[in-house]
Amino acid sequence: MVILYEVHDNLYVNMTNKCPCACTFCLRQTKDSMDDSGSLWLEREPTVEEVKAEFDKFDLDKYKEIVFCGFGEPTERLDDVLEVCKFIKEKYNKTIRINTNGLADLIHGKNTAPMFEGLIDIVSISLNTPNKERYLELTRSKFGIDSFDAMITFANNVKHYVKQVILSTVSTTLTEEEEKECSDICSKIGVTYRIRPFEE
Repeated sequence: MVILYEVHDNLYVNMTNKCPCACTFCLRQTKDSMDDSGSLWLEREPTVEEVKAEFDKFDLDKYKEIVFCGFGEPTERLDDVLEVCKFIKEKYNKTIRINTNGLADLIHGKNTAPMFEGLIDIVSISLNTPNKERYLELTRSKFGIDSFDAMITFANNVKHYVKQVILSTVSTTLTEEEEKECSDICSKIGVTYRIRPFEE
């Protein structure tokens, strides 16, 4: 099983394949790996101890960030992810980013933002579109039409507990007008807007 894998100068953590969304653009719809990672489809979810043990196989000095992002939504295993983050902070003191759909509050039925404090440095959330109907169409979230507003609420809350919150869209997928709307949403709640490159 591939639990840790390298992309550019970061080390990625793949702890679950569960996700409440089935995004039309998700890379896992068309491939089973990233770069030379090997298959990111897990035979089973690794235990926290198994994840911690994997770090011994890598030289952590090589990496700029540790990123929780695999073929699933990391916050599906939020308690376990945060336990691994605590281990990383104590042993390696590395910058930690989590790439998320921002639906942790819906997954767990509570305000999860305070749980991130002191453990996660950067939260990168897939905004995708400025429109909640279009968001549901793209993400096919099992939580329905409330998903977009829940994601925005999470972003607004979590900014109080982490150093940086980024909402992102993919270049070429939106009109300039839509990108301006996304930028306005981010300005309104006081987080960073990023247009990330399209990946096939």
